[in-house]
Amino acid sequence: MANSKRELFLKRRLRVRNKLRKLADGRARLSVHRSSKNISVQLIDDVKGVTLAAASSLEKDLGVVGKNNVEAAKKVGAAIAERARKAGVAECYFDRGGFLFHGKIKALADAAREGGLKF
Repeated sequence: MANSKRELFLKRRLRVRNKLRKLADGRARLSVHRSSKNISVQLIDDVKGVTLAAASSLEKDLGVVGKNNVEAAKKVGAAIAERARKAGVAECYFDRGGFLFHGKIKALADAAREGGLKF
């Protein structure tokens, strides 16, 4: 019997995350979540189990509330880069989850790189 779309997504997410953890070397993880209406990102320290910084299209000061497009992803990426610098994080690794690295996810990653994050 075929797996559901959600089950396949969860398998892919775990596969990506486990491969990245092997190469993490103590760096923070930049985790992305994309829903049908919003996009959010967190900078997570897996050793301590704490979130160092976060940004989302739900924040009113970014001006993209309720939008999930490439422009919103760019603004969220720039915001997380700025907040990561304030938290003292310069290097991290990019956890795309089960999402493909194109479109909104790629735009967010490129904006975070332009903001100064290295991954």
